[in-house]
Amino acid sequence: MDNKEFGKQLEIRTKRFAVSIIKLSALLPNSAEGNVIKKQITKSGTSIGANYREANRAKSNADFKNKIKICEGEANETVYWLEIIEELLWLEKELLQPMLIESNELLALFTSVSHNLKN
Repeated sequence: MDNKEFGKQLEIRTKRFAVSIIKLSALLPNSAEGNVIKKQITKSGTSIGANYREANRAKSNADFKNKIKICEGEANETVYWLEIIEELLWLEKELLQPMLIESNELLALFTSVSHNLKN
């Protein structure tokens, strides 16, 4: 797969992840604490794909690198919120596990891309 096809597939993947995060956040408790985490995970989980799309339309290499670092940070934050939800036992493991796996894979992917850009 060439870089252009890889980029398109990753855009689709991150958008699918964003939709899943929105659906997951709708299942969180409707409490003061739950609402804080809903907002945080929805922002970080949807930001990954939005920033990746921006990266693919970057005006310079520096702009691309910056957007990829933002994707990495947002993916890391999303993993954090999913771990919090898991520890609070707010959702069934069967629902949460695929999201944790995908968020960790996205984090690893953007970390790898980010490190390779330094060369």
